[in-house]
Amino acid sequence: MKLISWNVNGVRAAQRKGFDEYFAASAADVFCLQETKAEQSQVELEFAEEYHQSWNSAEKKGYSGTAVFSRKEPVEVTLGMGIEEHDHEGRVITLEFPDCFVVNVYTPNAQNGLRRLSYRIDWDRAFRELLVSLDAKKPVLACGDFNVAHEEIDLARPKENVKNPGFSPEERKGIASHLSAGFTDSFRHLYPKVPDRYSWWSYRAGARQRNVGWRIDYWLTSNRVAGAIREAEIHPEILGSDHCPVSLEIDI
Repeated sequence: MKLISWNVNGVRAAQRKGFDEYFAASAADVFCLQETKAEQSQVELEFAEEYHQSWNSAEKKGYSGTAVFSRKEPVEVTLGMGIEEHDHEGRVITLEFPDCFVVNVYTPNAQNGLRRLSYRIDWDRAFRELLVSLDAKKPVLACGDFNVAHEEIDLARPKENVKNPGFSPEERKGIASHLSAGFTDSFRHLYPKVPDRYSWWSYRAGARQRNVGWRIDYWLTSNRVAGAIREAEIHPEILGSDHCPVSLEIDI
């Protein structure tokens, strides 16, 4: 099973930068998008007709949003977490399949000055509770932009970013708690000490060209299926967004 996750920073903008060609060539069984910034009716994806499409758009136009394309029709699709406080921005889609759940998430940013940090902490707790509840039923494959670099190895300049959004102690504790709750970071499972592998770069100061980036996009799996992971890759060569795709191949 091949799965791909990509924060496209606006799917319509990404389409002008090669998104359609990459999607068509990817041969993914499941393709998850974050930050779609669109509703399904606004996007023409003729090449995706063979996929079942699930969209969760934010109430605010042109903001946030997620989508999942799956070759097999899911047993059930759930939008959001069922929590009023968290379900206005189109940030979560859960697809149930016979053998697993696939969860696509676009985690809220703590924002400059960490002014949204308290909300972010509440979000992480609620999302973790969702993952754990699903994991009690069948294995979970959770992907998306988690908006946090877990360890120092996961960003180019850790010392300078300790108090910045995406690398604050509270946010790092959030992703660590996800893992402690029974989940595996698929990339670090295979490549525990490989440095300089990032999935997001600022548009400023030629950061991508200099590889001054952050690894904030993940595929997490239930611990009990971590042994079935065949490959977990980051694809910085794929342009079209300030993020690049991350992929997972797993026998499940």
